[in-house]
Amino acid sequence: MSAGGGRAFVWQVFPPMPTCRVYGTVAHQDGHLLVLGGCGQAGLPLDTAETLDMASHTWLALAPLPTARAGAAAVVLGKQVLVVGGVDEVQSPVAAVEAFLMDEGRWERRATLPQAAMGVATVERDGMVYALGGMGPDTAPQAQVRVYEPRRDCWLSLPSMPTPCYGASTFLHGNKIYVLGGRQGKLPVTAFEAFDLETRTWTRHPSLPSRRAFAGCAMAESSVFSLGGLQQPGPHNFYSRPHFVNTVEMFDLEHGSWTKLPRSLRMRDKRADFVVGSLGGHIVAVGGLGNQPCPLGSVESFSLARRRWEALPAMPTARCSCSSLQAGPRLFVIGGVAQGPSQAVEALCLRDGV
Repeated sequence: MSAGGGRAFVWQVFPPMPTCRVYGTVAHQDGHLLVLGGCGQAGLPLDTAETLDMASHTWLALAPLPTARAGAAAVVLGKQVLVVGGVDEVQSPVAAVEAFLMDEGRWERRATLPQAAMGVATVERDGMVYALGGMGPDTAPQAQVRVYEPRRDCWLSLPSMPTPCYGASTFLHGNKIYVLGGRQGKLPVTAFEAFDLETRTWTRHPSLPSRRAFAGCAMAESSVFSLGGLQQPGPHNFYSRPHFVNTVEMFDLEHGSWTKLPRSLRMRDKRADFVVGSLGGHIVAVGGLGNQPCPLGSVESFSLARRRWEALPAMPTARCSCSSLQAGPRLFVIGGVAQGPSQAVEALCLRDGV
């Protein structure tokens, strides 16, 4: 499928991971794709760590994680990969923070989070790591914001988020960290807030127009997109059930308002629990769950220039609940669930002259 300008979207299939997993933690560092932890075939968190050499297309086993975990956050700091939070073998959030030293091939423990948490959102800026929200052992959503200083190996507290949540989407734009959505227990959050890194203050922006779980979020060209998901019944609609939607809502950072795009500009497929990214002026939606009895393999893109959705080549392996990572012109889709936990590693690429 042409993306305009002589470029096209294609899938690149990599050798499968040695270990099937879902909710794995992924990072890209100096030509290597790292996949850490996650849940395996037995449904329990793993301590398994593996890396794919992007040049030779070969997998190597790494030293196991000191703390088996799933759903952790990862941040690359130079030659180190910092792994934060997650959930352990007894389904409890963890406070452990560990760093993998790429040059030495070993793990080191770092200062723990002040409170154990899963679903922590992390952002790196100027060598500092910001950790926002999460869910603690008491299952209550957290509003804490912490910043990690690598030189001092310590976490410092910052002003709390106005809305406690876990599993939120975060975007770094200029000197601000934008926090969108997330969950409070089983309920999706509609809050959209920004933390100014210079003034260390929070700003509340207008909330999402609709309440949807497992939506996909992306930022492109000073706009934030919230796509699809599982629509939740309104407070006065007692007879409605959650249902998959193809909703597209867009926030303009310059004008400070949400726009719910008309039906003609909604996604082609209704989907939730899917991968979303931004590639070359396109918002792409990959796989997920829909009204079909098995995961979706369909892929589509919204052209910011042409203002329309277009079908892209289908996923080689249809999946939902995938880990994802964007590295240059590639959007990696890793593991997830097909019939069970998957080994698949595939990347949607934007290539010239295809």
